[in-house]
Amino acid sequence: MAFHRRIAILFLCVIFLSIPLASCSENDKRGTGPVVEIELESGIIQVRLDSDAAPATVGNFVKLVEEGFYDGLTIHYIIPGTLIQGGDPEGTGQGGLPDKIPGEFLANGHENPISFERGVIGMARRSSDYNSASCQFFITAADVSYFDELYAGFGYVVKGMDVVDGIAAMEADGRGVPAETVVIKSIRIKG
Repeated sequence: MAFHRRIAILFLCVIFLSIPLASCSENDKRGTGPVVEIELESGIIQVRLDSDAAPATVGNFVKLVEEGFYDGLTIHYIIPGTLIQGGDPEGTGQGGLPDKIPGEFLANGHENPISFERGVIGMARRSSDYNSASCQFFITAADVSYFDELYAGFGYVVKGMDVVDGIAAMEADGRGVPAETVVIKSIRIKG
């Protein structure tokens, strides 16, 4: 009988170990909104948005995604090893849209539970205006929790951190402009 139990346990272990662990990422369980796919030449980044943490930010981002706004824009700014930023229609970091959204972060009176650890998407804004966000977003490649009270985190990377890391490792000039052009082929809601 003990021999049969050992065989059964061995069989279950083999089956369990054959399940891909990459599909069990902790970030897969976070967020209350849709998953978006950011397609770049270097690969795909999947992000689960969090509608509870930043409803106006997620609503604005989804609207822009559905309109195809981001298609063909670039990742225009890099802090090497720390973050990548894109979504500027001018590609300079100075552009935006006329419609602005409120900053959904503590310094602007909004409780946002998302901490800017590695793999978080946040909404960029002008440093002098808490309510100036419109279309530019960034994804963290390292912990930048000092952003927690100053920027709206609105989702988590659930697949493709290797793509984020690859872009964050690129050379950039003193203003953070990447040495190579990184085009956002498209952003789509998955499923």
